[in-house]
Amino acid sequence: MITETSAVAFRQNLGEMLNQVQYRHDSVLINKDGKPVAALIDTRLFNRIRRLQDRFDALCHRVESGYESVPEEVGLGEIDAAVEAERASAHVTSK
Repeated sequence: MITETSAVAFRQNLGEMLNQVQYRHDSVLINKDGKPVAALIDTRLFNRIRRLQDRFDALCHRVESGYESVPEEVGLGEIDAAVEAERASAHVTSK
């Protein structure tokens, strides 16, 4: 479950919020001036996010390395064409 709270309420109820995250594995979204600015999550989820970020960064590096010698306009054109082809394929299969 995700609980939303203001920064002021978060400061006033820090102990309770930590218990909520630690024991119930809930998450707390902290708002400031009505806008989300931070989240308190349990360490299992945090570690999972970090592993996913590391994998994503490695994949981005592989893609960048594979396109090193390709001019940016050509690479972006290939991406646009692939996206368009996938959208067309998805449109046909959804009928």
